[in-house]
Amino acid sequence: MPSLVTSPPKELQHLSMDADNKKAGKCRGANLKSRLQSRSSPVTNSDGLCFEEMSQWSNSLDRLLSSKYGMSIFQAFLKSEFSDENIEFWVVCEDYKKIKSSFRMSSRAKKIFKRYVQAEAPREINIDHKTRDVIRRNIATPSAVCFDDAQKIVYGLMERDSYPRFLKSDIYRTLLDSTSESVKL
Repeated sequence: MPSLVTSPPKELQHLSMDADNKKAGKCRGANLKSRLQSRSSPVTNSDGLCFEEMSQWSNSLDRLLSSKYGMSIFQAFLKSEFSDENIEFWVVCEDYKKIKSSFRMSSRAKKIFKRYVQAEAPREINIDHKTRDVIRRNIATPSAVCFDDAQKIVYGLMERDSYPRFLKSDIYRTLLDSTSESVKL
């Protein structure tokens, strides 16, 4: 599975949801859509987002997540639906796997468990009780793979649920249309 980008590229930072809109409970999907539609120029440049890359995103979730732009836009879409904990967990786990220090790994494993895995966690992911217990045991002696089972479950949920919704979303369609317009010019 691809390694994922954790911060949005400069060209897509305008897609980020601001804290005021989140606290106010505004319809973030509509807000994001209007920001996309109101851009004066399509999201394309020599080293940026292009129609060919965007059209490849519909081939698979792997393709979408391996693109720095795809990842950022997918994250923005999930935030607009108040369902970004899965992709957030996925990214955190990818970063966790890169940790070399056993002390840092232990500390980070506990933080990940507390934030995403334990029952009633602030950003609780949707996994079964058995997987939750396996992870609880795994973090006693953490390794780079202690969250793999949960990551596979979360990936499957995104692949079956969030990803198809994203491909049908106004956000994706608007971006695809705006980049295809620039190809026609």
